[in-house]
Amino acid sequence: MTAVAALLLAVQSAGAPAPSGVLSIAISGLRSERGTVRLCMTRHRAYFPDCSRDPEALSRSVAASRDTVEFDRVPLGEYAIAVIHDENNNRKLDTLFGIPREGFGFSRNPKLSFGAPRFENVVIRVGPGFSRTSVRVQYLL
Repeated sequence: MTAVAALLLAVQSAGAPAPSGVLSIAISGLRSERGTVRLCMTRHRAYFPDCSRDPEALSRSVAASRDTVEFDRVPLGEYAIAVIHDENNNRKLDTLFGIPREGFGFSRNPKLSFGAPRFENVVIRVGPGFSRTSVRVQYLL
């Protein structure tokens, strides 16, 4: 009887979806409502901050007039978030001599020096249920 119960439990859990959560991200500091805000979440330091090549990345593009973005069915775990304010909608962060000309931000809003922050400094945890975080967009030019 125990083998049958174990088999039934294994079959039931094989079809069960992986546990997930909802993440709400509040965006602040945009200098205008022009263009698009592009968000990208990755669990892998090798793909941070540009997670466009990460096959598991979660990304979203929304109108710059929105101040909150939600990701639902996020697999539980630790993520780093990168945000750009793509004011001219060319799908990239424009730079001048390597200095960003458009707004950018990261989870946990780290103080920045030269270059992107370290993955470890921006990691947030998405747990079961509803989680919230915020990203403040900054401009250098």
